[in-house]
Amino acid sequence: MSGSNWSRRSLLAGAAMTLLAACSPGTGAQKSGSGPGGGKVYTVGWTIYAGWMPWPYAVQNGIVKKWADKYGITINLIQINDYVESLNQFTSGKLDAVTSTNMDALTLPAAGGRDTTALIVGDYSNGNDGVLLKGKTSLAQIKGQPVNLVQGSVSQYFLARALESVGLKQSDVKLVNTSDADMVAAWPTPEVSAMATWNPMLLEIDRMPDANLVFDSSKIPGEILDMMVVATDKLKENPDLGKALVGIWYEVLGLMQGSSPAAIAARTAMAQLSGTDLAGYDAQLKTTYMYYKPQDAVAYLNSPEAVTASDRVRRFSFAEGLFGQGATSVDAIGISFPNGVVQGDPQNIKLRFDPSYMAMAAAGGL
Repeated sequence: MSGSNWSRRSLLAGAAMTLLAACSPGTGAQKSGSGPGGGKVYTVGWTIYAGWMPWPYAVQNGIVKKWADKYGITINLIQINDYVESLNQFTSGKLDAVTSTNMDALTLPAAGGRDTTALIVGDYSNGNDGVLLKGKTSLAQIKGQPVNLVQGSVSQYFLARALESVGLKQSDVKLVNTSDADMVAAWPTPEVSAMATWNPMLLEIDRMPDANLVFDSSKIPGEILDMMVVATDKLKENPDLGKALVGIWYEVLGLMQGSSPAAIAARTAMAQLSGTDLAGYDAQLKTTYMYYKPQDAVAYLNSPEAVTASDRVRRFSFAEGLFGQGATSVDAIGISFPNGVVQGDPQNIKLRFDPSYMAMAAAGGL
C-alpha cells in the first residue's frame, strides 16, 4: 500500500463503519440491554490490526448475526478509530467487550477497576510491532532521540524490551505520546526521528524514505498477546455471549486459512477493511502468530510461559505507574490463570485468563 493510499484511511474506516451499521442493527447507537426480540444486546469494539480483522469480516458476511441468533442475543460490533479510546470506552462501561493486548487489558480496564476476562487469545505479535529509526540503521543509535509511540500502551513495554537488548533504558530516550491514528502522517515531519508502532502503520512507514526497522516483536515471542476481552459480569450474567463470540471467531479463522478461492476472498475482504490489499494483508499475517486452532491457545494459557510473560508485563506496568496512583505494590491487581496460578492480590482479581470457551470450541461444544 502506497503512502497516498494510506491518506484514505479515514475514508476506509468510514466505509467500514457504514458497512457495520448496515449489517448490525443499532451499531454505534444502541447500548446493552434488551433487543427487539427480548434478547440481550451487547456492544463490542474493535480497532484496525491484522489479527483483529476477522471481526468486521464476520459482520460483513453475516457470521456475527448467525451466532448471535443461535444464542438469542444481538451483538453490535463498532469500529473505534483510536485504540486507547476503545479501551477507555470499555473501562467506562460503554462497551461490553473490546479487542486488546494483554498489557493494555491489565493497565486500562483492570487497573481502572473493571473486572475483565480474556475470552479469546487470537495471536501473538511475531514481528507486528517494531521500532523504526529515521536515517539510522542500528537500534543503539536511538539513544538521546525522541520516540513517538502510544505512551502507556503495550508499545511502551515493547520499546523498553528493545532498549534492554542494547543496554539502554527508557531514560535514555524521550517518549512522545502519539495517537496510532496519527503515526503515518507524523513520520515525514522533521520532529520525528524514531517511532515504536504496530501494523498496518509499521509496514506503511517502513516503506517510506529513510525509515529503518531496527527491532521487532519476533525477538520477544509470546509476550504481546492480542485478545478479545469481555466484562466479567456480562459473561457471568450470560455465558452465551462468550459462546457466540468464540463461535464467530473460529468460524472466520477456519475460512481465512490457505489458498482456496474462499480463503483468498476472505483475506481480500479483510485487507480492504483495513485499508490495504491482499498482498499487504498477507504480509501482516506473516508477522502475526495466529492461534488458528483453539486448543493451541488453550495450551498456551495453561503453560508456564504464559505466567512468566504475564509477570514480566505486570512488573513493567507497575514500575511505570500504569496501575494508577492508588497502587502501592506490583501485587495490587490480581491476575488469574486456568491452572490455578494467581499473580497479585487474590482478593482483587481484575484480569482473568479463561480459556474455557475456547476449550468448548476445540471440543466442538458450541
